[in-house]
Amino acid sequence: LQEDDQFRTSSLPAIPNPFPELCSPASSPVLTPGSMPQNPPTHNHVIKVFSEDGTSKAIELPSDMTARDVCQLLIYKCHCVDDNSWTLIEHHPHLGLERCLEDHELVIQVQSTWIMGNESRFLFRKNYAKYEFFKHPVSFFPEQMVACCQELNGSSAHSQVLQNFLNSSSCPEIQGSLHVREVGRKSWKKLSVFLRRSGLYFSSKGTSKEPRHLQLLADIEANNVFSLVTGKKTYSAPTDYGFCIKPIKMRNETKDLRLLCAEDEQSRTCWMTAFRLLKRSISENSLVAMDFSGHTGRVIENPAEAQNAAVEEGQTWRKRSQRMNTLAIHRTQPWFHGRISRKEAHSMIEKQGPVDGLFLLRDSQSNPKTFVLTLYCQQKIRHFQILPFEDNGQLVFSLDDGNTRFTDLIQLVEFYQLNRGILPCKLKHYCSQISL
Repeated sequence: LQEDDQFRTSSLPAIPNPFPELCSPASSPVLTPGSMPQNPPTHNHVIKVFSEDGTSKAIELPSDMTARDVCQLLIYKCHCVDDNSWTLIEHHPHLGLERCLEDHELVIQVQSTWIMGNESRFLFRKNYAKYEFFKHPVSFFPEQMVACCQELNGSSAHSQVLQNFLNSSSCPEIQGSLHVREVGRKSWKKLSVFLRRSGLYFSSKGTSKEPRHLQLLADIEANNVFSLVTGKKTYSAPTDYGFCIKPIKMRNETKDLRLLCAEDEQSRTCWMTAFRLLKRSISENSLVAMDFSGHTGRVIENPAEAQNAAVEEGQTWRKRSQRMNTLAIHRTQPWFHGRISRKEAHSMIEKQGPVDGLFLLRDSQSNPKTFVLTLYCQQKIRHFQILPFEDNGQLVFSLDDGNTRFTDLIQLVEFYQLNRGILPCKLKHYCSQISL
């Protein structure tokens, strides 16, 4: 075989080398087989991705494929509208933890850290809060939680101080009270906690920040931050706003987790956002935590594309309404979820990123002939009943006791996407589920 290979190589004509200075040896004007670049063999891996309805899809990936690449692939395969809200979720049901993967993370690398035999999985889900930080970064850091703002005693505007931090590619120190679960015990203790570039610390003496009183809770670079999905049930958490610092490589699942609870959603969001920003800045010395071009380009400032697609889809269905039952036309829409309970509607809103204007429609369980609009606005989930009326022999629907009437629910949704009306805000993003 070696003799045959040598014969074939020697019988090949010499190829003139247009760039001799790039070859070795430098004086060689001819490209030889040994001087040609050799591509390393690529190994593909198979992962399974689940949707919220329990269906799944197995896809083959190279080892260098990022979370954003996987989302784009699934958007293409499932014919979804790409509105920059689709996210890959790392979900650990046996631990009651989940987190949104950063766009730059390598999916195969993340999967390789999982412990064999557990029920860990990837979920494909919408998360409208994914890029909210880049729209209103200052709102993610309440003044009372930013150490520098407290130390200045009002001598400088809170927003200006934070903006200076962000412009200098750094993150301010975050401070506040958190419920911390004691290691190896089921009890929780309220402590003063500080998040710095060097790590997450708690004070052993009240609110003292002296180095001798600070004890390390968790390192930043070697950990990821997760939301507690079933905090009260699994860990007897004191509030519903729990989060967890989980090592990337775990040795003991019961002892390595650092469980914490905030008093409200805004505080939890602040802690988790600051942790993600510090982790990103440590690894790449940058505050840009997402892999996309520009801060106000395609990702953030272009929701009109998705809205236009939804309007066009609604108009298409309206044209088809002559051939189908108009009373059931809403059941084909991605924002309608049928006969789900109020509790299920709350869970879906919370999972898909609570941002103002996030909504869904569902059948009313208390009155079978009516519908309910579930809407998130100003950190609250509210429910509005949609009542049917008869207008000149035709069935119409209304949110305001018949003052504003619509021939079907699609028309109602389109109206409130453009007009606030009696609602606290316009309908901006709809909760949806897909089957993989």
